[in-house]
Amino acid sequence: MSQPTAEENAVLGEEPTELKRVMGPKLLLLFIVGDILGTGIYALTGKVAAQVGGAAWAPFVVAFAIALVTAFSYLELVTKYPRAAGAALYTHKAFGVHLLTFMVCYTVMCSGITSASTASRAFASNLAVGFGLDESNAALIITIALVFMGVVAAVNLRGVGESVKANIFLTLVELSGLLLVILIGFYAAFAGQVDFSRTIVFEDPNDKGAFFAVTAATALAFFAMVGFEDSVNMAEETHDPVRNFPKMMIAGIGITGIIYVLVSLFAVAIVPVGVLAESDTPLVTVVETAAPGIPAGDILPFISMFAVANSALINMLMASRLLYGMAKQNVLPGVLGRVGVRRQTPWVAILVTTVISFGLIYFVSRDPDNDVVAALGDTTALLLLGVFAIVNVCVLVLRRDPIDRRHFVAPTVLPIIGALACAFFVGPWTGRDPLTYTIAGWLLGIGLVLWLLTWITNRLVGQRGGISDIDALSEREGGVN
Repeated sequence: MSQPTAEENAVLGEEPTELKRVMGPKLLLLFIVGDILGTGIYALTGKVAAQVGGAAWAPFVVAFAIALVTAFSYLELVTKYPRAAGAALYTHKAFGVHLLTFMVCYTVMCSGITSASTASRAFASNLAVGFGLDESNAALIITIALVFMGVVAAVNLRGVGESVKANIFLTLVELSGLLLVILIGFYAAFAGQVDFSRTIVFEDPNDKGAFFAVTAATALAFFAMVGFEDSVNMAEETHDPVRNFPKMMIAGIGITGIIYVLVSLFAVAIVPVGVLAESDTPLVTVVETAAPGIPAGDILPFISMFAVANSALINMLMASRLLYGMAKQNVLPGVLGRVGVRRQTPWVAILVTTVISFGLIYFVSRDPDNDVVAALGDTTALLLLGVFAIVNVCVLVLRRDPIDRRHFVAPTVLPIIGALACAFFVGPWTGRDPLTYTIAGWLLGIGLVLWLLTWITNRLVGQRGGISDIDALSEREGGVN
């Protein structure tokens, strides 16, 4: 079949691209759903319940609303600028400040590392449960998490490309675990084993008040909703993105939002909040409590392991490629841009991102009183909320840059609400653990120092620094939770 002409592309809302457009609306929907599903709901349901008690579903609803509003901004930008660099591209076009573009790009990279570190801990906990190991043995869990991250690095070094078929398979596996919990929830409801009265009981163990308790829980629950923004990087491989993206992204967020609310409702109705909050594998606890005679409790840990392993791999792939891309743009030390001769993978960037993830896992695990999964997940949400606030502002700024092609236009009020909401949930008034800001501060501080050292070096050797080719930053900017 011949390639569409420029005129036909204009009618379809497709710009010329070197990539093959292979994704129709159904495949795009599966990609978006699979991108959102992952570590968050498997690992953090109990942590959210610990903040608000039986009303654990409420933070997921608020997080869903914020994600949906921000999705409208991404839809306008991705249909206007269908390129792979995502938030960094939008920031660069809106403001043209190299340091700001770098920090947005670097922040997205850091969110990928913290997300992958969260996944490694969740993987270790689920493996311990699945094989009957001592889940309370902190040294064992840390060792498993570090070994797992090392395996991810080894796979990354070999060069792993995510195909559409693989994404479909992984999405179905992730969905199967959550649908299993929902089906068992309905079974328990018909068997009279649930207490839905608990789902309307608000409990605030820290006496923050309802508003700030829900705010704190939402800041954590938002980690489960991130991932939708990654799909914008598939615009060049999607048929008629202007028409398909708005429908499929909104549908994907809606589907995952419904699944999350149902899972959180059944989890609290089946398992007492105190027990749920103490479990690192809350959904396994739900299944074992509701259906002890069904071997689902033995299966779910492995489904969870598969889901979070996929999250870790994709996020570390993204993080290493972004580090490599920034090095090639002379905004980070050039050594980070080295590529292996045999495998043609950015091996230095892979090793550096892996070492950072090792440090994160160890740093947050050395104090037994720290909630590791919650801290890393919350850091991911914090970093991305900051990026989302900037993206929402970019929509308004780039209204000054009209293009001669149809594209999605969000109602003006939505990016305003999105920017304010995302900025609000970044602030310390959310009641986040100070450890979250410590982790984020160190990561961003390291990035700023690296950028400054590279800038000084470039000036001394007379080499021009700065991002000149924004599309070269990465083939895939986003990550999966």
